[in-house]
Amino acid sequence: MAQTIAVLDFGSQLTQVIARRVRECQVYSKIYHYTTPAETLRADGVIGIILSGGPQSVYAKGAPHPDRAIFSLGVPVLGICYGVQLMGHFLDGRVAPSRAREYGHGVLTVKKPGRLFAGLPRKLRVWNSHGDRLTRLPPGFAAIGTTENSPFAAIGDDRRRFYGIQFHPEVFHTERGIDIIRNFLVRICGARQDWTTRDFISHAVADIRATVGRSRVILGLSGGVDSSVAAALIHKAIGRQLTCVFVDNGLLRAGEREAVIALYKKHFQIDLRVASASAIFLRRLRGVADPEQKRKIIGRTFIAVFEKSLRSIGRVQFLAQGTLYPDVIESVSIGNNPASLIKSHHNVGGLPERMKLKLIEPLRELFKDEVRAVGAALGLPREVVWRQPFPGPGLGVRVLGEISPDKLVILRAADAIMQEEMMASGWYWKVWQSFCVFVPVKTVGVFGDERNYAYVIALRVVESIDAMTADWTRLPYELLQKISGRITNEVRGVSRVVFDVSSKPPATIEWE
Repeated sequence: MAQTIAVLDFGSQLTQVIARRVRECQVYSKIYHYTTPAETLRADGVIGIILSGGPQSVYAKGAPHPDRAIFSLGVPVLGICYGVQLMGHFLDGRVAPSRAREYGHGVLTVKKPGRLFAGLPRKLRVWNSHGDRLTRLPPGFAAIGTTENSPFAAIGDDRRRFYGIQFHPEVFHTERGIDIIRNFLVRICGARQDWTTRDFISHAVADIRATVGRSRVILGLSGGVDSSVAAALIHKAIGRQLTCVFVDNGLLRAGEREAVIALYKKHFQIDLRVASASAIFLRRLRGVADPEQKRKIIGRTFIAVFEKSLRSIGRVQFLAQGTLYPDVIESVSIGNNPASLIKSHHNVGGLPERMKLKLIEPLRELFKDEVRAVGAALGLPREVVWRQPFPGPGLGVRVLGEISPDKLVILRAADAIMQEEMMASGWYWKVWQSFCVFVPVKTVGVFGDERNYAYVIALRVVESIDAMTADWTRLPYELLQKISGRITNEVRGVSRVVFDVSSKPPATIEWE
């Protein structure tokens, strides 16, 4: 098994990014709550610890503090931003507020390259985000890097292999940041770079077989990246013991049902059951305009349809889900106050406990980019591996207001044109998401020599890394003109096409 680097989470929005950067160096990382006992880390075979940044001061009331014994485990420790301040606080240094908060680019001057900065230039552009700083080094430490405002921007204790940096190496804004992380992992922790896609697949297949034995597994297949890769991986492990259920809820895009059947049933020869349930979904959604209510109706109906399909399949012991690592680590967030509700999660919630199924989540250790790599290695086509995110409620949250079959026909046709042109131009693969929204507003247009009074279609195209933030994409005018012209000319019921130029925040990616 790969060696483990522990990333202790102190509330930084960049904790996941740190863990991903470690994985990019082909070293296995795992995020732990900051209160995790040192003995747990020892039992997990941790060979190095990274202390994340965080929004608080180490002296603030209720500030997150780790188990002091982590500094007695005998493994290397790297403190980042808040993490280096913790090291100073716990190891008899001194931390104080900066005269001026450092935020944004700075220049690091490397005073002593050592193992942490080996092979790097003496001056590096780095990204700062902190209000406190070290004012006195802990015993045994030396300053190995400075910035304009901090004589202790990078510190190190070579004997104990403890290092701290006031800037953020995990962000792209920091020059050669990934090399600093790699030096800590390989030169200081002695980590083997053995976290590879091939090794993950072989371990996962063995684990699935050992867990499942001769039992049967059911998986709700949406055709999206996560469920598709989970299905392909489990099928590789246990073959016909896996049954996938694809629920046609009447809220799918053009050709989606046919594409899923062609790929999974015919190509991969997976036992795929299609539940045709569009009538019941649309009946329950009739007259409902509130987006939260629509989501809940779609979620409850999905569970009812899935449960009915399960009864027709027979005895099943395991439920498989395409849960990813970001979903898992949300449960170790250090915040005590729940975030304000923006909207219900796109994905359908868990199944009722009465179904008494054991859960199997083969992707729960992976980030999205790693899932895509596994999918490619398993032979899934590019159209699936790099498919853009699609909400669980489907077109139900892209038809604003009340849903009707006529509105779905219009939206489906418009969206098919947009996807076709995005793919033909190559832009589909460059953006995070591109889709159409049906706006239930009629405007005047001219079709031929006749006055036309019809609906509006909005185009939404965004760039993002993780969907937490997003910016609208500056598509070429020629492409926008082609998409708009085709929609207004080929889709009956549309008189106008508009382009959404809102970023997230303040807007969300989806309109509902």
